[in-house]
Amino acid sequence: MIKRKIVNINESLCNGCGNCVPKCAEGALQIVDGKAKIIKETYCDGLGACLGQCPQGAITITEREAEAFNEVEVHEHLKNKKSTLTTQPSIAPQKPQWPIKLNLVPVKAPFWENADLLLTADCAPVALKNFQTTLLPGKRVIIGCPKFDDARAYAQKLTEIFQQNNIASVTVVHMEVPCCTGLKWAVTKAIEGSGKKILIKEYEVKIGGEVVEL
Repeated sequence: MIKRKIVNINESLCNGCGNCVPKCAEGALQIVDGKAKIIKETYCDGLGACLGQCPQGAITITEREAEAFNEVEVHEHLKNKKSTLTTQPSIAPQKPQWPIKLNLVPVKAPFWENADLLLTADCAPVALKNFQTTLLPGKRVIIGCPKFDDARAYAQKLTEIFQQNNIASVTVVHMEVPCCTGLKWAVTKAIEGSGKKILIKEYEVKIGGEVVEL
């Protein structure tokens, strides 16, 4: 341990927006349980590239005892920060459907029968560059945003879809910001309400553009 400058995050001010994460070139910052955190002290160089990115003023530089910054560890960390989805699914793409917004899709439709459903945050296809080749193939798609829409209404609409159709599986894709996890909540409530057993997979798209399976 040495005394050095390192980033300090005031969790009482942090709202988990994630603006700071992509500005950390060393990958030291992540959103954990809705708050920005330094995942390992050796990743933080203390230079403060993330300063000024926080709308809440939660990030400062402090001087305290900490593990020394380690460029070798940072290099390995960045090298290993790859998508957990590295291969394209060997599933033939299904025919296009319309509409795709959750508020607009029909409750009963032929394309829902035996479908592998992909419920995704509307930001995800833009934030994740390989979205169409890794997550989309073979899926019927619904998009939504629980921050600007009512998650309870989402749950009710999904309940009706699950009740009136034979859905094979549901894949939920949301951003790492806290509000976006409302999609998973809506799916869980809908499956409970439908009385059916439906396989769920959940993926989280990181602010920096990576995706991980939860």
